[in-house]
Amino acid sequence: MSQSLAWIALVTAGLLDVGWAISMKYAEGYTRLGWSLVSLLLLAAFVFLLGRALQVLGVGVAYTVWTGIGAVGTLTMGVLLFGEALNPMKITGIALVLAGIAALKLAAE
Repeated sequence: MSQSLAWIALVTAGLLDVGWAISMKYAEGYTRLGWSLVSLLLLAAFVFLLGRALQVLGVGVAYTVWTGIGAVGTLTMGVLLFGEALNPMKITGIALVLAGIAALKLAAE
């Protein structure tokens, strides 16, 4: 796998992580079968893609980028889907995480 493909796999894994977190919310403690199955499928998919990305990328950078995408995406979806509060401090935190992801991407090249 090339470096570019590894980054695509990593970003996709991060986005699937967001879907997984949201599907767990909808699964209501894994009491709803359909959402529980979606959650487990998303979990398997992002673990697979993260593992593939780790074959090429350093574990420190890859894991940090993956968790950053998951954190920012899940927080954003929580605001959009569940009406969770968004305030200036959270926005600042999101901006800092995104800046960190960008810095790690640039540093990895």
